Amino acid sequence: MNMTKVLKPAEVTRDWHLIDAEGKTFGRILTDVATLLRGKHKPSFTPNVDCGDYVVIINAEKAKFTGVKLEEKEYFTHSGYFGSTKSKKLGDMLENHTEKLYMRAMRGMLPKTKLGKQMIKKMKVYAGAEHPHTAQINKEA
Repeated sequence: MNMTKVLKPAEVTRDWHLIDAEGKTFGRILTDVATLLRGKHKPSFTPNVDCGDYVVIINAEKAKFTGVKLEEKEYFTHSGYFGSTKSKKLGDMLENHTEKLYMRAMRGMLPKTKLGKQMIKKMKVYAGAEHPHTAQINKEA
C-alpha cells in the first residue's frame, strides 16, 4: 500500500537559490520565485507546511517590463484616513524602492495567511549585483 508522505516542519530541508534578474521579464521572475518559496518544486510538497527554499534576487532594478507599464501602472496606498490615498508609478518604485516593489508583487502570489508571511521572509532582493549571502548560495536558477 502506498502512503502519501506528509512533511512535518522539523523535517524540512531548505536550499538557497540565486536568481539574476538582469534582462528577464519581471512577472516571469516572480512566478519562478513563488514556486521556490512555496516549495512546489519539491516532491515532498505539503500545502500546510512552509517547505520552500530561500531565494536571493540580484540586479533587481535591471528587470524588463513589457508594454507601457513603467509609465502607466500605479500602486496605491491608503492609511485608513479620509483623503490619504497616495499613488506611485511603477517606474518611480523601480528606481527608488526596488525591494518594496518585488515584495509587494510577490505578496499577491503567496497564501494570504500566516504561512504566506512566513514564506515571503525567505526572499531577499538586492538592486545591485552584490549581496551578503555568498556563503549560503549553493544553487543558481
